[in-house]
Order: sequence, then C-alpha cells, then structure tokens
Amino acid sequence: MATEVFSIANPLVTIEQLSASSSQLDGLPADLEASIRYAGAKLTQAAGIQLRLPQEVIAQAIVVFMRFYVGPEGGSFLISSAKDVSAAAIYIMSKISAEPQSARSVLNVYAHLLSIKSSDMPERDSKLGSDLNARFVLEGSYQSERLILLQTEAKILRCLGFETKVIIPHHLALTYLQTLGTLATPPNAQSTALARRTIAYLNTALFSSQLLYLTHQPWSLAAAAVYLAAREVGVKLPGNEWWEVFDVDREELGFLVVGLRSCEGFVESEKEKWAEQRCPLTVEDLEKTLSRLHAKHYGLFCCETSFTNPIIYRNIVTHVLQDNNPGASDGNTAFNN
Repeated sequence: MATEVFSIANPLVTIEQLSASSSQLDGLPADLEASIRYAGAKLTQAAGIQLRLPQEVIAQAIVVFMRFYVGPEGGSFLISSAKDVSAAAIYIMSKISAEPQSARSVLNVYAHLLSIKSSDMPERDSKLGSDLNARFVLEGSYQSERLILLQTEAKILRCLGFETKVIIPHHLALTYLQTLGTLATPPNAQSTALARRTIAYLNTALFSSQLLYLTHQPWSLAAAAVYLAAREVGVKLPGNEWWEVFDVDREELGFLVVGLRSCEGFVESEKEKWAEQRCPLTVEDLEKTLSRLHAKHYGLFCCETSFTNPIIYRNIVTHVLQDNNPGASDGNTAFNN
C-alpha cells in the first residue's frame, strides 16, 4: 500500500496575482484595500478569540481570508463584504479543526463585534453589551444571515479551488529553536522570552501588507522569526549559515527580516489612520467611504450616494489620481455634464 507523504508546503500566490487584485480592477485605491484587508484580518482574529478557538485555527482563517481577495480572479471588497468573508473563513477552518463552530455561534459573535463602537477589535474575551440586538442575531434575521454565510462559504471554496490547506509556521519555529539548542531544559527566563518573541513575530506577520504568509513557505517564515527574536533577546545562534539547513537562502532570509520588522510599523499606522472611525467592512460602508472620498476632492454633496457600478468607482479614483498628479494625462473624463 502506498504511503501518503504529508507536505508542509503551502500554495503560494504568483507575481501576476500580486500585480493586480479584483478590488483594484474595480477601482478601489490600493491604500484603502490594504486597510480593509488589515481590518478584516483583525476582525477574524477577534472573532476567533471570542469563540475560544486555538491560535492555529485563527491564523489559518486569516490566511484563507487573505487568499480570497488576491489576484484578478479573486474576490473584490466592492462585491464581497470583508465581514462576510471573515465569518465564512472562521466557519470553514473551524469545521476541519477539533473545535467546530455552529453557524449561529459565528453569527452571534460577529453581531457583537460589529456593534462595538471602538475602531479597534478586542484582543481578548470581552463582555457582551446590554443591547440584545447587538449581542445576538435574532431569529427574524438569523435565516437570512445564515444564508449569506453559507453562500460566502461556497464562494470562498470555489475561488480557492477547495484548497483550504494552511500550514502555520509556529510549531516549526519552536522546533528550530530546539534544534539550534536555544531552548533550555528546564526553561529559563531567556529561553521563554525567545520563544514568546518568535511567536509574536509570526502572529504579527499575519497582518503584513506584504502578504508574507501568501508569498513565502512556513519554514522560511519560521527561520526569519527565529533570527529576529534571537537578535532582539540577545541569544547567540550558530556562527555558520544555519538557515540553509532549513532550506532558506540568505536573500530570502534578508527579505523576510525586513518584512517582519515592518509589520509592527504598518499595524501602528493603521491604528492611527482609523482611530476616529471604523474601517469599512461591508460593501455599503465602503460605498459611503468612497463617496466621501469623492466629495472631499470635488466638494460634491454625495456622502450618502451609493455607487454600485465598478466603472464609476474607477472614474472616481482616476479623478483623485489626476488631482494628486496634475502632470498626468487627462485620460477619460467621468461625470461628463
């Protein structure tokens, strides 16, 4: 009988998929797309915490959420709401874990999280509010919400070709630390700090604007996190090029080190950018945000206008880019009177 070999390799995105996304082709500015992607990942993390899912399952759901919106053939934030895809990603990955969640549990948690006024999601279990409508999805709207959840689940699976395999580098990183002889037995303060910092780098990388989990294999991410954590904690690693033992070359390691270091700065900039308001996580909120963006640049009273035509979105962004770059060609003119 043939033995099936388990691979720790993840499917990676291609250069063509990174060059343009479906959202950008629909006219969504790249910086706003990055913000929504980050906010959706944070929402996924918060939902996983509220559902008391293991960190591995939460990380896998975030990667699935990211994969869905990559490339011209992927999903678009202007068509598929980030909050719906986030909920479906949690629902899918919990199904194949040791702690599956019911549709009602997932929908109740998202109803609670989206009712929180703060722009930032809670980092741990939070007490539910007093508003019954905010705490739970009532029976009157449950069936419609459940239908959206199941439809979004099918949409994600179809987009990913039913490829839901996600290998997380956290266990690999701890194995590397043991192999390199940096984890003391019994654990001491330094080895504990090293392990915690390594895991912290890998958790932060889930929110990377460079999509590190989609462009690099888990063993490369693990080696880079170990390298950075050891330098920060002050643990001496072998003098030779130890990362080559784990099939990581110097060039890739250097790129990932820079990428991991930039993650915390990106997270802080996003928190500052959306400190006064919540990043749009639904198609309706995104339409209003783009309407305000248009009004800001042209003084038009269209804050409550909903643009459902991607061509109009593209024209709005064309105007904004031309306004920021007067030397650019006029191109096609939108809203010709």
